[in-house]
Amino acid sequence: MQIDDPWPALPLAAWKDTYATLHMYTQIVGKIRLALSPRTNHWWESTLYVDARGLTTSPIPYGNGIFEIRFDFVEHRLVIRTSGGKIWAMPLEPKAVADFHDDLMKGLGSLGIHVSIWRMPVEIPDPIAFDRDHQHASYDPEQANRFWRVLLHVDTVFKEFRARFIGKCSPVHFFWGSFDLAVTRFSGRRAPERPGADAITREAYSHEVISAGFWPGGGGVDGPAFYSYTAPEPAGLSGAALRPSGGFYHPQLKEFLLMYEDVRHAASPRDAILEFLQTTYAAGADLAGWDRAALERA
Repeated sequence: MQIDDPWPALPLAAWKDTYATLHMYTQIVGKIRLALSPRTNHWWESTLYVDARGLTTSPIPYGNGIFEIRFDFVEHRLVIRTSGGKIWAMPLEPKAVADFHDDLMKGLGSLGIHVSIWRMPVEIPDPIAFDRDHQHASYDPEQANRFWRVLLHVDTVFKEFRARFIGKCSPVHFFWGSFDLAVTRFSGRRAPERPGADAITREAYSHEVISAGFWPGGGGVDGPAFYSYTAPEPAGLSGAALRPSGGFYHPQLKEFLLMYEDVRHAASPRDAILEFLQTTYAAGADLAGWDRAALERA
């Protein structure tokens, strides 16, 4: 891979083991942020963010200061920095999730940071407690770097799309539960209660949303893809016209998808992503009766 290639190939089969392990690593770090951060609407206090080296928690309050945990996918290290000037790091390398968990907790302790997290992974089938998981132990530095480089450029395009909206909108952020980069727009209206929804889902979907994102694939989608969904989904959305031509509605997921492979080979990947985001947003907003004139930048 050329270092200046902003849209490298990222076939799911080539890095599925690294993906699965890194998913668990990010859940551990994300749960540390969740445990120590003030509660924010829609669980926004728990997410990670793309930065110039990888993924970061952003500042986490602790005692009289702050600390930050970063996945550095350039030098392949996990780094903790505190506002008191202390630094702790360990290499990102093939390592069982249980060992990663234990080493990280010891590293935090060496900095005087003590935190307890729920050790069960979320949003995956057949979860194994972090401190008992010796099954996931893969780390391919080239594939991790590829994934970050894709995120880096997707993050830039998503922020451009976000800037067009003046209503309530999420940051562009990385959800470690679903392992996706997402941005969510809100109509401003409360959504109907979801029967049987758990507390996490009730908080996440308390209001009407149109959410878009990028994730590496899985769950019946054989490769990385961009997605968009409207919740609650208005009648007729599945038949809405969208662009570019490769986009389609996935009836099982109830989401529009645009495969990353189609995007990276487009004349302008940026334009293809923005076109997908805009046409799927417009379809959902129009069918759901959003006040677009009040919500969008003129």
